[in-house]
Amino acid sequence: MGFGPPTRWSNGKVMKLGKLDIDKPLIMAPMENVTDAPFRAIMRRLGADMVFTEFTSCEALIRDIAKADKKVTIFEEERPIGIQIFGSHIDSMVRAAQKVEQFAPDFIDINAGCWSKSHVSRGECAALLKDLPHFEKIVQAVVKSVSVPVTVKTRLGWDQDSIVILDVAKMVEQVGAQALTVHCRTRNQGYKGKADWKWLEEIRKKIVIPLIGNGDVKTPQDAKFLFDLGCDGVMVGRQAVADPWIFQEIKEFLKTGKIPPIKPWKEKIKICLEHLQLSVKYKGEAHGVITFRKHYSGYLHGFPHAAKLRCDLMQMINFEDIRQTLDKIQGWNE
Repeated sequence: MGFGPPTRWSNGKVMKLGKLDIDKPLIMAPMENVTDAPFRAIMRRLGADMVFTEFTSCEALIRDIAKADKKVTIFEEERPIGIQIFGSHIDSMVRAAQKVEQFAPDFIDINAGCWSKSHVSRGECAALLKDLPHFEKIVQAVVKSVSVPVTVKTRLGWDQDSIVILDVAKMVEQVGAQALTVHCRTRNQGYKGKADWKWLEEIRKKIVIPLIGNGDVKTPQDAKFLFDLGCDGVMVGRQAVADPWIFQEIKEFLKTGKIPPIKPWKEKIKICLEHLQLSVKYKGEAHGVITFRKHYSGYLHGFPHAAKLRCDLMQMINFEDIRQTLDKIQGWNE
């Protein structure tokens, strides 16, 4: 099947991906144990133009592991959304892509960037950067096996002595990938050091498919800088957990050049409770409450005595106790 040759978009401003046509999209990065359906729904509501599922093992998908299937189950209100898969075997990646296509994603993304030892030791994710011919075969095979657009997310290279991103960019475009996301660090860096954004300008010169910049996007100014380098989209990862309103803040800054005021506590607590309620509905009360704990720091950042409040909330195991506690601070006067 495949999706046909890449096409150039207008002036690097409107990103075209399959049926999607979005002006300077802000994209929620796929993050394991973070970008579940409740979080994706909240991020879409708070300004993300596109979201991703958690990255999911192709081997788990083709073995019909229930947990993997749940990771790639999507809902209409999340669109546009991509399902991200990873693996090292061509046949498994093809079968997984064909399976997740049945969940009707807007696109399928290949993870070639995760740096964790458990994955790269099996030849998966960023390990593909050490074997570009095999990497090419995987992308080409997946593109040919599905009818939705296929995209790729990767890093600059394995380490500073093997920066291969320019070759990778040309390769994935040539075999039919419809967009490329680059986290501007090497695999060996993990999240250490500073993302080297200057590579984005060089990559932009090499390809015509949409380029999405990623890595260390923490402020509206960072996002604008990446767009100015020639990126067609900007992807935000960990900062969206630390500041759930980051997408709105970026949009306001791009439009007006001004940083919007901090959201009032009433709104912050309201969204926090809505997010928690979605988590409980989606996962059940016990699991939903526990997995939500990672989000308190973002919603309560800057609140007086936030550390003690978070500590108290982390001890609570049912939704009603948490709701009552947060209700008490909803009207706090900033």
